[in-house]
Amino acid sequence: MNVLPPDRIAPLLAATVATLRAEVRGLGSEARWQPAAGEWSVNACVGHLLECEERSFAGWIRLILETDGAPLTGWDQAAVAAARRDEEADPIELVEVFAARRSEGIALVRALSPADLGRVGIHPVIGPLRIDELLGEWVHHDRNHVRQALAVTQARVWPQMGATRRFSEPGD
Repeated sequence: MNVLPPDRIAPLLAATVATLRAEVRGLGSEARWQPAAGEWSVNACVGHLLECEERSFAGWIRLILETDGAPLTGWDQAAVAAARRDEEADPIELVEVFAARRSEGIALVRALSPADLGRVGIHPVIGPLRIDELLGEWVHHDRNHVRQALAVTQARVWPQMGATRRFSEPGD
């Protein structure tokens, strides 16, 4: 298996911050906009990634480093999102809080040794998870939510595109 080492993972985690920071700054207050009731805004994507820093990725890695075989707890993502009320948050402040928290996660990743990568935590649903697997999932998870945030912006401008929407229709 050819895994990306921490020195390749860290810049990818930083790229998430750069992308979301640029998108949020471009949108301003429109980062709160939801395509439909119950759908995520760009703010919701950022808030979710912020929560995942400690409730999942960096938090789980710290637990595993403290105790190999540590139990990893899940969390109710919908309840946490509802309590956060990210649609009311200032988008710039929210993305900057995420950036600060992510910088801590990046420092953690950069400090991992090759021996750390094989250490394991036990997830209640998935079972054993190695740190190298968590690093890959962290990058993959980020890309899903960055793609989601960019799609929200696309949905926001879709109505104003008029006839140019035909450039984006299937088959064109």
